[in-house]
Amino acid sequence: MVGYVIDLSIVAILVIGITALIGVLTNGIGVTFFGGKKRTEFTDKSAGIQSGWKLVGGKKK
Repeated sequence: MVGYVIDLSIVAILVIGITALIGVLTNGIGVTFFGGKKRTEFTDKSAGIQSGWKLVGGKKK
């Protein structure tokens, strides 16, 4: 019974790990090849909105 649980755990970890890895790789390929000119649209908009904000917390430079 212990062997079954260990085998099931190994298979579950491999399935979840491979699925997560494929998701990350597919997303990276999609953004790289199909992102087009609007690849950084949301990060640019966010940076534009946050420009001029006071920095809060952390160490002062």
